[in-house]
Amino acid sequence: MNLDSIFDNNKKWIHNKLAVDNDYFTKLGSGQNPELLYIGCSDSRVAAEDLMGLEPGDVFVHRNIANMVISIDLNVMSVVNYAVDHLKVNHVVVCGHYACGGVKAAMQSADLGILNPWLRNIRDVYRIHKAELDGIKDEEKKYDRLVELNVQEQCVNLIKTAAVQKAYRERDLKVHGWVFDIHTGKLIDLKIDFENILEHIMEIYHLD
Repeated sequence: MNLDSIFDNNKKWIHNKLAVDNDYFTKLGSGQNPELLYIGCSDSRVAAEDLMGLEPGDVFVHRNIANMVISIDLNVMSVVNYAVDHLKVNHVVVCGHYACGGVKAAMQSADLGILNPWLRNIRDVYRIHKAELDGIKDEEKKYDRLVELNVQEQCVNLIKTAAVQKAYRERDLKVHGWVFDIHTGKLIDLKIDFENILEHIMEIYHLD
């Protein structure tokens, strides 16, 4: 990759934006008011704004390996707190994607060094849903299903947080679980039934 081309592309991008709206960067510099927090994977093939057809300023974005929401990860917890408590977003999305390298690595019995503690959280998702996953004989379909279940569990982790619970009570914040099909470009709403999933465990995680 020629890095000089990136700066040339930037000049073209500026030109194109100003051609449509001469005040584009003035407006962009005045502040942000996104309604959506997007937690996605760091995979270079999955560009958050592009796949949703959104512009800078429309979505607050956090990305990490395999779109994880881990309670002791101060990075993601700080993002959630800032987006929910200060930016007052109305929607929080966890978006996974098929062909996720992090999820695939977690399915393997291999020592991956510094990645081990991170991937263990995905292996825990497999443990929780082992009966369903072991019933899927096709490895690719099992892989895809683990991607979906990982999204579900990360959404549940979001709902366990004080910031999200408070926003639920005060302004009806919505949590969504999506998957991006990297083979077709389609964005899929998993339509997760959180009420049913949390019915018998929410009293453990409820925070006043």
